[in-house]
Amino acid sequence: MKSTYLATRIRTSFLLIAFAGALTACGDKTGEQSAESAVDQASTETATNDRGIAYVSNQDGNVTIIDLNTMETTGSIDPKGNGVRGIGITPDGKLLVTANKDEGNISILDTATGQLIQHVEIGKNPEFVRVVGDTAYVSFEPSSKGGPPPKPGEAVHEEDDDDDEIEEPARIAIVDLKQGKKLREIIGGPETEGIEFSHDGTKLIITNEADNTVTIHNIETGELVKTIDTKDIGIRPRGIKAAPDGSAYVSTLEFGNNFLVLDSEFNVVRTVPTGEAPYGIAYNRAGDLIYVASGKAKTLEVFNAKTYEKVKEVATGDRCWHFTFTPDDKEILLACGRSHEVLVIDTDKLEVTKRIGDKELPWGVIAYPKSVGSLDAPQ
Repeated sequence: MKSTYLATRIRTSFLLIAFAGALTACGDKTGEQSAESAVDQASTETATNDRGIAYVSNQDGNVTIIDLNTMETTGSIDPKGNGVRGIGITPDGKLLVTANKDEGNISILDTATGQLIQHVEIGKNPEFVRVVGDTAYVSFEPSSKGGPPPKPGEAVHEEDDDDDEIEEPARIAIVDLKQGKKLREIIGGPETEGIEFSHDGTKLIITNEADNTVTIHNIETGELVKTIDTKDIGIRPRGIKAAPDGSAYVSTLEFGNNFLVLDSEFNVVRTVPTGEAPYGIAYNRAGDLIYVASGKAKTLEVFNAKTYEKVKEVATGDRCWHFTFTPDDKEILLACGRSHEVLVIDTDKLEVTKRIGDKELPWGVIAYPKSVGSLDAPQ
């Protein structure tokens, strides 16, 4: 596996050797001091100029690595699991976590070596991953039958005459990544799709696709604090994101073709129309813009976060669900599953500048250093 970290170290080594060699020739104390200064400057400039790395989860493949300096795929990591969907990374960049849908587990991976550290059993159909510190929050479905919930007009599970099978709510597994151990679970609703945290870190906000609710839970006890029913305003809540200052929360309603706005106390403020089938959603780092990936509309839409007016929409690919900003906020990487590519979008021009192909049903994408996006946030 070719590693961007390794490439960065190599570039740094060459710079250090060049500076040290040139300045050692001076042969006096002043030269030695200058050499030390030059080495420090070279290290600082190299670190400053390194734009980081992106990891893409491929449902039909491995995790691919994109060097954000070149926007080229530089290698891959095998999670030793199938149906890779959710993905997250620790703040220090050392541990990568993937949810392996077909295996019922997560993989904890060493980013330096690309090797699997261990699998942790989660439960059926693990999907969404959020990593905070050394803790992973992973959604899974104890009663999963596979496939999405019914579309509008189709029979729903609750109306099924067969009462032999009881629909269990989804759960959020809380995993200590250092110990490699599942600590406990929080009970959500059927088909949990998104996970977010309150601004003060005391509550967990989750979207429950099958019963059309957004639920708020005490993060320590798991106690249900509030339920928001979205049936009358839009069904199939999926993405969920907090404003950087905690003043609002936004959630996409896939079959409502809109997104829901909640205030800081989780009261419904309004809905905002979007293109067809919105999913991934995120604020930019400044909190003045909201970005929405609408899968069936094949667009990335940008909204003013104060007025909720649409600023622009960018034509994308097929089934583009999740995205991340680069750590310097200059570009967005958008994973487009059915067109098997990652799009690079300039955040100033709001135009696609590159298509990184040869992906295998890409599901999610995150950046390191940790950045804003539909699957992650800086810490």
